[in-house]
Amino acid sequence: MNRVPAPLLALTAMVSVQLGAAIAKTHFDEVGAVGAATLRLVIGAVVLALVVRPRVRHWTRAQWLGAVGLGLALGGMNVFIYLSFASIPIGVAVTIEFLGPLALSLVHTRRWRDALWAVLALAGVVLLGVGPTAVTEVGGVVWAVLAAGCWAGYIVMNRHVGAAIPGVDGLVVSMVVAMLVSLPFGLRSAVDGVVREPALLLVFGAVAVLSSVLPYALEMLALRRMPTRVFGVLQSLGPAIAALAGLVVLAEGLSVLETVALACVTAASVGVTLSARRRRGGPVG
Repeated sequence: MNRVPAPLLALTAMVSVQLGAAIAKTHFDEVGAVGAATLRLVIGAVVLALVVRPRVRHWTRAQWLGAVGLGLALGGMNVFIYLSFASIPIGVAVTIEFLGPLALSLVHTRRWRDALWAVLALAGVVLLGVGPTAVTEVGGVVWAVLAAGCWAGYIVMNRHVGAAIPGVDGLVVSMVVAMLVSLPFGLRSAVDGVVREPALLLVFGAVAVLSSVLPYALEMLALRRMPTRVFGVLQSLGPAIAALAGLVVLAEGLSVLETVALACVTAASVGVTLSARRRRGGPVG
């Protein structure tokens, strides 16, 4: 892995996440959207717990609260985005979801240049709002907006947990909490689907690896060998990669307005990432 360029590792991680999501969507008819999210979270949590085996015996109350809060955000993010996938294209859903971390970045700025990125992101939102998906599938858009809010919450809580709990134990416990969040809503449909088609366990095992285990490992390797700024810029390609996965796996095309909206949000995300680096006084290049 040391010979593989770090940016390629980061891009592979993003492709893996969106490919896993697209594959999961192909089985919504068998297990439902929430059932699919539940299967992904259950298998991912079990695999990570077995591999990492978090040591929680001496955790403080504050550490537990942080991990639980992170898990609630993670569970909501997964369930809501899968509900969104059920009615709108993956590329559109992920573009809307990306507004969560983007808004979080913009909240902490007072620079006029960053206001321009906010305007560009807003233009993307407006274009999505007048596009065919938003007009005909309001529910899917609402679910994606809720996922965006959960993603912003996940970022805030992840910083807290990362500072309070050493290693990856906090993340593993949060995965277990996310799994528990999804169970009341998706367990029945997931079990019914697996009983009818046991092979779905293998499918969602692959989805869990593609969407959780593999990306996490690749991102860790990438971040060890590349600046956070570059990683952030590459992450901004998420909506485009999601749209490509939707097109290849699900034959989901986007309208011209939706494609332009995706480009606006992606450009705004890149701009905010680079601007944040400048505010910290680091080099841009």
